[in-house]
Amino acid sequence: MRPELPDNKAPEHVGEPELAEHAPVKAGIRTIDSRVVYENRWMRVREDAIERPDGSRGIYGVVEKPDFVAIAAIDRARGLIHLVEQYRYPVASRHWELPQGSWETRPDVPPEEVARAELSEETGIVAAKMTKVGDLFLAYGYSAQRYHVFLAEDLKQGATALEAEEADLISRAFPLADVDAMIANGVIRDATTVAALGLIRLKGLL
Repeated sequence: MRPELPDNKAPEHVGEPELAEHAPVKAGIRTIDSRVVYENRWMRVREDAIERPDGSRGIYGVVEKPDFVAIAAIDRARGLIHLVEQYRYPVASRHWELPQGSWETRPDVPPEEVARAELSEETGIVAAKMTKVGDLFLAYGYSAQRYHVFLAEDLKQGATALEAEEADLISRAFPLADVDAMIANGVIRDATTVAALGLIRLKGLL
């Protein structure tokens, strides 16, 4: 039996929650000054003096890095996807992930060209079909860096051309179900790989 409610109390809403009204978006943060505090071939770190919409001031650290690509190379006939494993120095461990890369010295090269080259260099695979799936920000809390997600198909195996930083890299093809399990079980912990595969699935391409 449903309990009686006091006359002045309405029953709680049990259906879809109502969307809260959002306040109008204010103007963005204004940059007052900026200085580079560190720079090398791969990245630049700057510290900006900023003014917030309410007039208060502060600083903001920003990491500048070139956009990169992430490639899901799919062998549909065999239900396989190609991953690479390499040692990641900041976390002091090896991890499986999608082939990825950027051309720091040639940032104007079209992403698809970079994707084809990186896939070939890391795995030896040449893709007859390369589809741009979309692009995502890596970590826009501190960087404007994006990565372009590509789906590679109609694959032909060739030779790798690893750079010195990739000397320990290995490549292997996994059944799609195994990759799902690797993500769920924490074997694959690379956020770019998880997000890229999620985007490909949401678009009905995998």
